[in-house]
Amino acid sequence: MAYGVVHFFANGTKEQYEASLGAVHPSRKELPQGQIYHVAGPSAGGWTIVAIHDSKESWEAFRDTVLLPRLVAVVPGGFAGPPQETTFEVYNLQT
Repeated sequence: MAYGVVHFFANGTKEQYEASLGAVHPSRKELPQGQIYHVAGPSAGGWTIVAIHDSKESWEAFRDTVLLPRLVAVVPGGFAGPPQETTFEVYNLQT
């Protein structure tokens, strides 16, 4: 079952997003293994990122082996702190 992750970075900016994205995604044309959807943009009070993974397990693998280790190392120009996170099992995914 697909699994959704929403990250909200209070006071986050496009520049911080670009720096952070460069540290955790293989390229602009390729998503990390298991991720099937990624969207991001400015929102009230900050920056929001929504990612859909093909399963909860692939999200956890990406989080534990790529996302956290690279962001804990502090990406120059990246987001200043951890996001507010919401996760959910995807009921309906239309592309």
